[in-house]
Amino acid sequence: MKNLLMFFLLLIGLSSCHYPRGADEISPLKKNTNLEVYSDSVKLECLPIKNSYVILPQGASVVVAELAIHPKDSIDSVWVKVAHSQEVQGWIRQKDLINSFVPTDSISQFIHLFSATHASYFLIVFTLFVGFWLFRAFRKRQLQLVYFNDIESLYPLFLCLLMAFSATIYETMQVFVPETWEYYYFNPTISPFKTPFILSVFLFSFWLFIIVTLAVLDDLFRQLTPGAALFYLLGLTSCCIFCYFFFILTTHFYIGYLFLLCFGWICLKRMRHSMGFKYRCGQCGRKLKDKGTCPYCGAINE
Repeated sequence: MKNLLMFFLLLIGLSSCHYPRGADEISPLKKNTNLEVYSDSVKLECLPIKNSYVILPQGASVVVAELAIHPKDSIDSVWVKVAHSQEVQGWIRQKDLINSFVPTDSISQFIHLFSATHASYFLIVFTLFVGFWLFRAFRKRQLQLVYFNDIESLYPLFLCLLMAFSATIYETMQVFVPETWEYYYFNPTISPFKTPFILSVFLFSFWLFIIVTLAVLDDLFRQLTPGAALFYLLGLTSCCIFCYFFFILTTHFYIGYLFLLCFGWICLKRMRHSMGFKYRCGQCGRKLKDKGTCPYCGAINE
């Protein structure tokens, strides 16, 4: 655990605080960016010919060909020229483009899918259903669940804390610096370097989440049977999804930071308590704070 925390802090310290963008950057879009129409249809203006339009259907692929500034436009001064083919090209306001197109990059596609309202509703319903079902099963069969009847590992609870932290950072960007996330959406990367500090922290937490997930799986399948491990993973997934939506919602109203501090204090206190076990029973293998009689199987440990 200490090594993971030191590694995480080291990566944050090495991160950059700026985009590789010049001062004359006028748009989150860049030339040659591939986009796809996701609205029903999009109307492009064939400038400089007035009242001449091209209609693109849903699913049509385009590429950003040119950017221009029209300071007299009271709606949006930034116009973008996109090309579907050599014959089919046209201009559209940047604001309308952002609302009607999605980048074809796999990262952007995932962000768009995950940000869709129906996907959010599905995850909320799934979390509530699975969480309620697992809690009933836990009460009847005493299944192992994160925090309540946890496995002998610090990683599951730390994983929930990481999810809460990542959700808080994500919503902080949405509230205070939405242009940062918008730029990342159209120029995605999995590297946390050469990005603004807050985005670097978010990407580092994402990679740390993957590392801790692997550590959870390693501990889980060494301690539980495949069937019990499956139930535990369902419960852990539900907890992580709940943490995500809870901290997204509360951070939007500025109280998520207080909840994050409280949750972090609870998790760290529980982790510190778990780290107090120095011995293991020679018969049943359960962790013990001191030598002597094992409270689980009654064996004498000297």
